[in-house]
Amino acid sequence: MGEPRTLDGSPVELGRRAIGDVEIGQWAQRFDVLSDPGRLEILLCLHRSPGISVGELAAAIGRNENAISQALRVLRHEGCVTSTREGRSVTNRLSDPIIHEILHTIGAEH
Repeated sequence: MGEPRTLDGSPVELGRRAIGDVEIGQWAQRFDVLSDPGRLEILLCLHRSPGISVGELAAAIGRNENAISQALRVLRHEGCVTSTREGRSVTNRLSDPIIHEILHTIGAEH
């Protein structure tokens, strides 16, 4: 058998430290945002085309503007996207650097 471990090196203590090292709530929220295919499509479009409008997103994804607007509201609420009014149009950008990095990890390019 292996050498006896101290309490600090026990599997329970190591597990507790692993959980304490990560902001679980924030990561769970990000993964929840990314788990919806429609929102992921929007994030991918914003990643490739920062400053895209709702109408342009709708055309690129093949969904109606109301559905895009609803998804953007969720993404803004979660801090993933920012929207800027420019005259009569509103442009949208990816604003979460961690989601930006995740998109690169899954193969998204600029």
